[in-house]
Order: sequence, then structure tokens, then C-alpha cells
Amino acid sequence: MKRKVVCMLMLLAAALFAWPVLAQNNEAGVRVIVIDAGHGGSAFPGAVYGGVKEKDINLAVALKLGALIEKELPTVKVVYTRKSDKALGKSLNEDLTARANIANEAGGDFFISIHANAAPKATSVQGAETIIMGESAKETKYNEEVLYDNNKDELIDMSDENTAAMVRAYIQNLQFTYGEYSEMMARIMQSHYQKGGRKVRTVKRQLLKVLYATDMPSVLTELGFMSNKSELAYMNSEKGQNAYARMLCDAVKEYVGHIDRLAGVSTPVVAAEPAPQTPAEEPKAQDSKAQEIAKPQPAVEKKVEPKSEDKVQSGYTIQLLASDKKISSKDSQFKSYRSKVECYVGGGVLKYKYCYGSYPTRQAAQRDLAEVKRSFKDAFVVRYEGGNIVK
Repeated sequence: MKRKVVCMLMLLAAALFAWPVLAQNNEAGVRVIVIDAGHGGSAFPGAVYGGVKEKDINLAVALKLGALIEKELPTVKVVYTRKSDKALGKSLNEDLTARANIANEAGGDFFISIHANAAPKATSVQGAETIIMGESAKETKYNEEVLYDNNKDELIDMSDENTAAMVRAYIQNLQFTYGEYSEMMARIMQSHYQKGGRKVRTVKRQLLKVLYATDMPSVLTELGFMSNKSELAYMNSEKGQNAYARMLCDAVKEYVGHIDRLAGVSTPVVAAEPAPQTPAEEPKAQDSKAQEIAKPQPAVEKKVEPKSEDKVQSGYTIQLLASDKKISSKDSQFKSYRSKVECYVGGGVLKYKYCYGSYPTRQAAQRDLAEVKRSFKDAFVVRYEGGNIVK
């Protein structure tokens, strides 16, 4: 256990020292995208249903996605963690570490890991979902349901207090670096799944080892549920794999466009070849959360009013979430805090920061943080001046 803790400390230290340099990569726009086809080889086939192996679906979509990016974003370099059916390590931990190492050594500006989901006990469950690094209520409570149960061997073990403390410190710092970029890409991907006629699920946070070890904005996307016969047939078909590659490529292009505009650079884009607008299979009415991802409502930014004797111009507040677009303070995703949030402006791509409360000191804000975390697990305390979040 001692050796494990020391290794975790070394990993965390390396990541922390690398952040300031790596975060500067965004100043040049997106130049390297790493595509990871999850699983591989006889040892790690992933989920298997009806003779279909997850590793094969992942690889087929990864290769098709890479080919589209190389054609339509010719100045962006595509790096694959694997281009054939092979494992990258003898153990699962070695395999996951090798994937992250390939991405880090390539100087990646973004990492996309492609997977397929499964829910053996609920075969009607369906939908694409995208995961970013973070701790969800399921890890905290050790529930083994659907996504958690499917990925539990690839999760960081939080049973050791020292490991848990280090990982949570990493996540806290991540909020100010790659976390916002990862969340933006995850939401963009979900919106393109929806545009492509797929049922979508909410963006989730999980303590996945492969995301923890990559020193760049990272997402892991689950194309659909192999345990659902209809979705399995679609994912295993040439038509379905081409459609997923197109949806993901369009999401990548939108993300690259956002980053390039912020960096003041331009990436040449080759228009996609026109294709028949054939709706994906079983396009059903989307749930309200999916609609929130695709169609955020306008919000009112916090106005910086003239200074007065009784008006607090600076202090501390609790950030609930961030977005690249304005969201109404009455939006349902704010849960019980609807109409109680304020919109501030901060750094990063997700510049609109939605916060609760105003406190004179950090300690005062920390006293309410535990209560807020019951609804927003990743909430944290930030400092503001006027209408801006400051570090």
C-alpha cells in the first residue's frame, strides 16, 4: 500500500508541474488529436454480446473518425493508441497507462477514448453518453449500477484515504485547467449525437484511470448499449459506424473552431462530402436533459453596477457549473438552486460561471459548500471581483 501511495504522489506531482506548460498548448489552437479505441487483444475484448466484441466496434469507429479528421482538418495531426486488434499491456492497468503515455508523448491537445456501454440487467437501456474526469455520487456511495458496474475495473480505487485525498486535490485543480475544455467537448459531442438521431444521456463524471493519466483535455464516449439489441445492430453495422464517425468528426470540428477562435488562429477545414440525410435508427423524442445540452436558454450575466457604500464588489461564491453559452438562471439543471444562481465571467472556454451565494471570506463559503455538494458534487469555492471570477 505504501508503494502504491508513493506512486500516486509521483504521478500527481508530475501532472501538477506539467499543467502550466501544457495549458499553454491551447494558445496555438488544436494541432494534435489522440483517438483511443478502447480495449483490444484477446485479453481485453470489452463487452461481448451476440458474438460481437466491443473492441471491434471501438476500433472500426476510431479508424473511420481518424480518416475523416485527417481529410477535413488536414493541418491537425491524428494519433491513434492502436490501429489493430492488440492489447497495449499485460495487465489492464498497464494497458490503460500505455494509452495515456501515447497521448502524452504525442503532445496531444485533446484525447478521445471510444467505447460501447452495456447494462446486462436492463436490456432496454439505450443512448450515447460521454464521460469526463471527476467524482460522481456513484463512486462516493460505491453503487454498482449500469455505467459504474461496466467500468469498475478501470476506475481509480478510492478506498485508500491517501489516494482519495490526492485524487480529489487533482480534480480541484482540474477545474481551472483542462476540466472546462473536457466538459465543453463532452457537451458538443452529445449535441451531435442528438443531431444524428441518437438518443442521448447526460454528461457524466467518473474516476477513470485513462482520463486521470492524460495531460490534456480528455473525454471517454460510450456510443451506445451493446446489451440493447437494436443499438448493438446499429453499432455493428457499416452504416452505423460511418454515422458515429461523422457525428464525432463534426463535434471535433466544432470544438477545434471554438479553441482556434480563442487562440486567434485559423485551421483550414475541408467541407464534408454531401450525404443523404437518412435519420439514424429509432430516433425517439429526447429527454429534457438532452434538450438542455443542445439548446441552452439565454441567461443574464451579472451586471457590474457602480460602486456604492452598501454594495459588495468582491468576495467569495460557490461555483456550481460552467458553460460556453449563457443559461437561464431558471433552467432545471440548477435543481433546487433555480433562480438563486448568479452568472459571472471567468477564464477558459466555458467562460460563464454559474454560482450560488456571496460570502465575505473563503471560510464562510466553505461552511455552505457541503450542503451545495449534495446537489452539485463538483461544486467549489471561487473568488469574484465585480462580475468576474478571479484566481
